Amino acid sequence: MELKIESLEKIGTVASQFIEQMNNRTIFAFNGKMGAGKTTFIKAICETMGVKETVNSPTFSIVNEYEAADGRTIYHFDCYRINKIQEALDLGAEEYLYSGNLCFIEWSENIAPLLPYSIVNVDIEEIENEIRIITIND
Repeated sequence: MELKIESLEKIGTVASQFIEQMNNRTIFAFNGKMGAGKTTFIKAICETMGVKETVNSPTFSIVNEYEAADGRTIYHFDCYRINKIQEALDLGAEEYLYSGNLCFIEWSENIAPLLPYSIVNVDIEEIENEIRIITIND
């Protein structure tokens, strides 16, 4: 499936479309180059789901926890700074990933051996002038 973000003003609409497509899936890897908009899109998804806390990149904490309006727990990972699988294991990544809660992961390739087979890849590509294409690969 492919979604198109034509501007930041329309990102909420695209986030709503993404949420409708999530179904019962819980683990999502957001892939794209630095600056592609991974954090911005995750923030829009969380806000659309009714998260009250400020959503920002967990670059230094590695994982942030949010609560959606419906009570669901959302874990937002930024694995950019993880250099060894042991670092992910030490922070309890497997407990988060296999908790049944929503997990939105940036730089998932850094923890690839820990990821479940049921992961959904969400590729974000900047085309031009802030236009992004979101490709969801089941």
